[in-house]
Amino acid sequence: MSSHVYRTIDVPVSGGALRVGVWEPEGEATGSALLIHGVTSSHLAWPFVVRQLPGIRLIAPDLRGRGMSSTVHGAAGMAAHADDMAAVLDAVGIGSTTVVGHSMGAFVAVAFAHRHPDRVRDLVLVDGGFPLDLPAGVDPDQLVQVVLGPVAERLSMRWSGVQEYTDTFWRHHPALVDDWSDEVEQYIAYDLVPDGDAFRAATTYESMADDTRDMNVGTLLPEALAALSKPTLFITVPRGLQNETPGLYPPAHLADLLTAFPQVRHVHLDDLNHYTVVMSERGAAMLAPLIRAELG
Repeated sequence: MSSHVYRTIDVPVSGGALRVGVWEPEGEATGSALLIHGVTSSHLAWPFVVRQLPGIRLIAPDLRGRGMSSTVHGAAGMAAHADDMAAVLDAVGIGSTTVVGHSMGAFVAVAFAHRHPDRVRDLVLVDGGFPLDLPAGVDPDQLVQVVLGPVAERLSMRWSGVQEYTDTFWRHHPALVDDWSDEVEQYIAYDLVPDGDAFRAATTYESMADDTRDMNVGTLLPEALAALSKPTLFITVPRGLQNETPGLYPPAHLADLLTAFPQVRHVHLDDLNHYTVVMSERGAAMLAPLIRAELG
C-alpha cells in the first residue's frame, strides 16, 4: 500500500510554469522536504525515496528546462532555479523546510539557501553541491563534455518512441542495468517529448549547458559556499554517472573539500553510483534514514 497520495500542480514562475510533483502522506504530516533533481532529470527520480519517508510531505519540481517544465522560457542558471524554488514553496504553503538536492539539484539547493535563507532549514546534498574535481584550466566551452559526456550527447539524439529510447539508450546503461525497475521505466517514458515526427529527451540542451557552466565557473556558488551557514549533510557514493570509479568526488578531492568546509557533516554510502543512490530500492533504503534524521 502506498504511503503517499501523489498529484501534480503547475506553479507560475518567470517565463512560464513549473510542473511540480506533490506527495501528501496518508494521515497527518510530521514534516516536509523539498526534493531537487539533477541536471537532465525530473521529479520522477524521487519515488523510491518517497516510499521510504512515510508521514513526510514531499515536494519535487521539474526544474525549468526539464520534464514538463521544459517549455519555461528564459535562461536557466543557479539564481533562476533558486528563485523558482521559492515560488514552489509559496505555492504549496511551506515557509521553511529541509531541502534535499541530488547532483545539480544539490548546487541549486546551496544557491537557494543563499538567496532565500529564510526558506531553508537545513540541507542534504547528495553527490553534488560542492566543486567538482575538474582538470586545471578547462575551457568553459568544454565543460559540458568534460562533466557530462554521454549524458549531454543524449540531448541531441532523436527516437521513434519510448520503446526505442528505452532499449537503445537506457536498457543497458551501466549505472542502471543491475537496478532496473518499473519506476525506472516510468522515469524514462516521462522524459520523452514530441519533436516534429520523432521524440527527444525533455531536457533542453541550452538549459543543461547554461547550468553546467554556471555551477562550475559561475560566481554565485562560490559566494554561497563561502557564506554557508545552514546545517549541511554531504552524502557521496563511490561510483559515477557511468558506474565508473572514482565517482564525482575522488577520495583526495573529497578530503580537500571536507578540510575546506569543516562545518559540513559527511556520510559515504558504499556500493552505489550517482544514479542508484536515489533511483533504486537499495539506494533509497540507505539515503532515506539520513534524510529523516535531518527532519528530526
